[in-house]
Amino acid sequence: MFQIPVVDLAPYVRGGTPAQRAETAAALDAACRTVGFLQVVGHGVPDAAADGLAAALDDLFGLPLPTKRRWMRPAGENRGYTPPKSESLALSLGVQSETRMKDFFEAFNVGTAASELPGEALMAEHYAENTWPEVERFQERIDVWRGEAGRVARTLCRVFEDALGLDAGFFARLARHPMEVLRTNHYALPEGTRVELDEDMIGMGEHTDFGIVTVLWADRVKGLQLLHEGRWHDVQPAEGALLVNLGDLTTRLTNERWLSTVHRVKPPIVDGTIQRRRSAAYFFDGDPEAVYGPLERFVDAEHPALYAPVTGDEHVRAKLAGSRAGVLNPAAEREGRRVIAAA
Repeated sequence: MFQIPVVDLAPYVRGGTPAQRAETAAALDAACRTVGFLQVVGHGVPDAAADGLAAALDDLFGLPLPTKRRWMRPAGENRGYTPPKSESLALSLGVQSETRMKDFFEAFNVGTAASELPGEALMAEHYAENTWPEVERFQERIDVWRGEAGRVARTLCRVFEDALGLDAGFFARLARHPMEVLRTNHYALPEGTRVELDEDMIGMGEHTDFGIVTVLWADRVKGLQLLHEGRWHDVQPAEGALLVNLGDLTTRLTNERWLSTVHRVKPPIVDGTIQRRRSAAYFFDGDPEAVYGPLERFVDAEHPALYAPVTGDEHVRAKLAGSRAGVLNPAAEREGRRVIAAA
């Protein structure tokens, strides 16, 4: 039976011995080489932060659709409310999906704003100001979770350095002012809606994540699936665990030693009815002006460079144009092939 690898971050969070850290780094390397998706325990996130996040999602997504639409933002800003059936994430991989219904999730995005950064922000379009809904204590609860998820992402980057044999601080130098987005999701067909078991019905279309690493909180409800060895597998977090998956920029840096796993969300259907499902994905995407290409240590005669260097700005801009603006991404050929091969 397929299982998501579990990695204990406690030696990096609470101060473990060098041997304990080496064991964690080796376990993470094995997970990233073979699956590209893992779940982490020992992360140190308080239960109260997760409870506050879940309550904030319920308070927001329980509002009437016309009210939520007041907090929509232009597609290129990657902020604010996204109503159901307005995105097609498969297009971010350069895969046409015109024969399918668009992704039926609704979402709300926040991220690092230019006003939060010291000095003048480079490429300020990646640091749009946030729209906060008129929901009591929403920003407070979301910001607590953003802080915890960001800490976990930076901890993972330290483990990445040890696992890949990179200098300490390598990822910190790529993420001095990262493009950081927290996307909260709600699968928006009303709970209890009866549906036919339609293979083309998608909650969130096939995609890879854009950046360095994603830290995901999710309900323990089936729906999330990842593509591994040509088959789709259900992913369900263990109690108290956070899901972690690699982004495209890490794949580029490692020349596919580590892969950004293709994943999707199918409708969470039990006995022919939709079940409620919520998630919150924290995307840690590095600096927009930084250049991401295969590192010399991962390129040789047997492993030629598979990617041309690209800036974070160029990469993320093309991805967002696909998912949010409906423009087919021509620069995701290698990732798109994995989706086509699975079909």
